[in-house]
Amino acid sequence: MKRRTFNKTIALGSLGLGLGVRFPQKSHILTLSFDDGFKKSFYKIAELYEAHGLSACFNVIASGHLPNFKAVDDWILPELMGDFEDWNALQARGHEIMPHSWKHLNLARQPFKKATKLIDKCLDYFETHLEGYSNEKAVFNFPFNASTSKLEAYLLDRVRAVRTFGKGALNPIPLSNEPVRLQCATSGPTRIDNWVGSQVDSFLAGEGGWLILNVHGLDDEGWGPISTGYLEALLKRLVEVENLAILPAGMVLDHVL
Repeated sequence: MKRRTFNKTIALGSLGLGLGVRFPQKSHILTLSFDDGFKKSFYKIAELYEAHGLSACFNVIASGHLPNFKAVDDWILPELMGDFEDWNALQARGHEIMPHSWKHLNLARQPFKKATKLIDKCLDYFETHLEGYSNEKAVFNFPFNASTSKLEAYLLDRVRAVRTFGKGALNPIPLSNEPVRLQCATSGPTRIDNWVGSQVDSFLAGEGGWLILNVHGLDDEGWGPISTGYLEALLKRLVEVENLAILPAGMVLDHVL
């Protein structure tokens, strides 16, 4: 297959043009990108978003619900994970479900052949089990936000975007439908309410762009969780900010012509 060309990063100098063309009334776009697939947390997050007419951004481990799935660390535990019945139900309610690897290994530390096999297995499972899923519209969220340029190129020949580590969490708005590399920031392992608030407030005080914060579960679920009460108050505050749109990553890319 001939590899597609892609934008690794679009210069921040293009921000004004991108926002002006694609989001004429919004100078700031925020994505809270929730990882792993915690059933209890994700249903509660969905309720909080729905209370304000918003769609949440959920990224799930493809095998997290299977009987042979083993704990990844102290936070990603089999008994906490949802399954594709849950993910299809949440998607039907208007939320975004995207792939977050087959079994949450650090792909950057794996031999390339093994890493790509795990990637393909994840994408194939999503195609079979998530209703309406297509790789062409998918955002692949690297586990641990760990990637290599070679793995990114491999994925960007298959999916719409990858989310991984970067120098900060600010992205320009893509100006074309070419596959794109998205960078994010995260924090943990304890609760990250103050960190999220600081990141968002600093972003809103700036000129604009697309901020992607990689977050996980609520309260005591996941690495670096957010308090339920804090997220509820944050969303209530942010929906009143006139120049801000709160969107899942795929929905941002849907606005690119």
